Amino acid sequence: MSKLAMNKSTMSNPLAPASTAETNRYGVQDGHRARKRFGQNFLTDEAVIARIVAAIQPRATDRMIEIGPGLGALTCQLIALLDALTVVELDRDIIPKLQAQCALQKTAHTPSGAHKLTILSQDALTLDLTPLATLGALRIAGNLPYNIATPLIFHLLDQAAHITDMTFMLQKEVALRLAAMPGNRDYGRLSIMVQTIAQVELLFIVPPEAFNPPPKVDSAIVQLTPRAQPLVAPELRPLFTELVGLAFAHRRKTLQNNLKHRLPASTIIAAGLEPGIRAEQISIDGFIHLAQTTQRLHPPIP
Repeated sequence: MSKLAMNKSTMSNPLAPASTAETNRYGVQDGHRARKRFGQNFLTDEAVIARIVAAIQPRATDRMIEIGPGLGALTCQLIALLDALTVVELDRDIIPKLQAQCALQKTAHTPSGAHKLTILSQDALTLDLTPLATLGALRIAGNLPYNIATPLIFHLLDQAAHITDMTFMLQKEVALRLAAMPGNRDYGRLSIMVQTIAQVELLFIVPPEAFNPPPKVDSAIVQLTPRAQPLVAPELRPLFTELVGLAFAHRRKTLQNNLKHRLPASTIIAAGLEPGIRAEQISIDGFIHLAQTTQRLHPPIP
């Protein structure tokens, strides 16, 4: 899973020299070598860590989950402010080091001496939030590896009823797509499908040099806040998803060309849209109206 000590893929060299400069170069942090398998990059910039904590604004009673704690760069800051913290970590070799790191600080324990930290050793893609949310909605934070960021976000949004908000470190490119508005080149299927369920805010960019080893691209912090009610009704969502997917199948083509095997141009016009425009120019409301019009004019055959 991801590391905050943060996860981005890197190459490792078992013959790397042991000097401080070379250790940083080859991605060894606190005696742990970053693993490409888990997409590990370790966040070491204390100013960036402080900005993330400030963005989260944790309150003592928050029911907080951190995904991919790694060596505890963010964990140790959060646990000092919380009554309890649950973390989800896939790399079992790093868990003892995380426990040892947290054990060093008095703020990781309650006044009675009980440890505040609970570790779930599992893949976040299989995480069921229901048993964790029995006492109320959850706040989620962490760094998401590039290769699972999008499916993990959708996995969590499928459980949005249990979530207050989510603050994530992502690849900058993914963050821009999540937050993009109509007319922007980054606006697409991902923007629409996520924004129908949650409000998205891109908070700030994190440069590669904030990590050990540095990834090859910029990262970004985004915050997702589930809507009280999704913009698309559950019964309309399958059709809505289909039409959005088809509309963006070929970005250079017009809406009419992308949908010609699914809808006549007359249906697009009936939805108040111009058949000759491209999908990236259509708002979420426009796609909702298109799905509603399609459902009305072309109801499924029983």
